[in-house]
Amino acid sequence: MLIDTHVHLNADQYDEDLEEVIERARDNGVDRMFVVGFDTPTVERTMELIEQYEFIYGIIGWHPVDAIDCTEERLEWIEQLAAHPKVIGIGETGLDYHWDKSPKDVQQTLFRKQIALAKRVNLPIIIHNREATQDCIDILKEEHAEEIGGIMHSFSASPEIADDVINKLNFYVSLGGPVTFKNAKQPKEVAKHVPFDRLLVETDAPFLSPHPFRGKRNEPARVTLVAEEIAQLRDVSYEEVCKQTTENAERLFKLKA
Repeated sequence: MLIDTHVHLNADQYDEDLEEVIERARDNGVDRMFVVGFDTPTVERTMELIEQYEFIYGIIGWHPVDAIDCTEERLEWIEQLAAHPKVIGIGETGLDYHWDKSPKDVQQTLFRKQIALAKRVNLPIIIHNREATQDCIDILKEEHAEEIGGIMHSFSASPEIADDVINKLNFYVSLGGPVTFKNAKQPKEVAKHVPFDRLLVETDAPFLSPHPFRGKRNEPARVTLVAEEIAQLRDVSYEEVCKQTTENAERLFKLKA
């Protein structure tokens, strides 16, 4: 049994075959999926999906790339929706310095506001970080995000940074498809290094499809390939990875087995 802790089943890429995608995941032992909404349409779709499927839970927030489009009204809306019993986290939020749609200061302000929101609703926060690692960590520390904890989603930084976010910020580290890539040295090091009780798995589907499907549309069934790679890297059984990462997700999000 596995949990895909970060998937975008609310994306347009699944409009034609969502039921089949979900069925493949369930057939492969992925018994729960956490769907992440990050703007108005995807948050709305997330709320629909958590009502429709017992085994789908929602994480809602506003993406840093689109920070410039986020209004106070949208944040109030997200906070209201967070009262739903199947909304289990706030995000994905954070910083993305790769794209230039939203200025850095706008991203940083929104990031701080969403940390504050997560504290008010007492939910963990899911962090998107692209080319902004130190600023992300600095803001999380300044805003005392350790009070709620969360996930460094699709983690791509060093083992030393992983230690920092785990020990000082009470965070978990989540790995996805890139850990399976042949030349992904750093994610493989992280997979071996992170304490087993702080490790999570995800797909970020439809993005970041693992080997041998790299470059193709990803889907939650392929989180099994991530778990298999981690098992090999840590020299443990696939079943152990499934059991431990599931327990970790249940602990962080306060879910029953």
